[in-house]
Amino acid sequence: MVTTEVLNVSLIEPRLKHPTIFKHFDDLTSGESFIIDNDHDPRPLYYQLLGERGDIFTWEYVQQGPDRFKVKIAKK
Repeated sequence: MVTTEVLNVSLIEPRLKHPTIFKHFDDLTSGESFIIDNDHDPRPLYYQLLGERGDIFTWEYVQQGPDRFKVKIAKK
């Protein structure tokens, strides 16, 4: 059984959130994934990731509000 790491980004200092998420993403190998857990919809991150890394990932909401948003990000 494969365990997917959950990164609770609501606990990370705001200026470090996106750099931390990008580092986790960059450390993935093809087919690997992690879940971000946040207190708001991280949709702007999707567009930033797409703009900076291109179409090399999948984005799947695991939980979509109202209090928590969980998104599974996988490297293609």
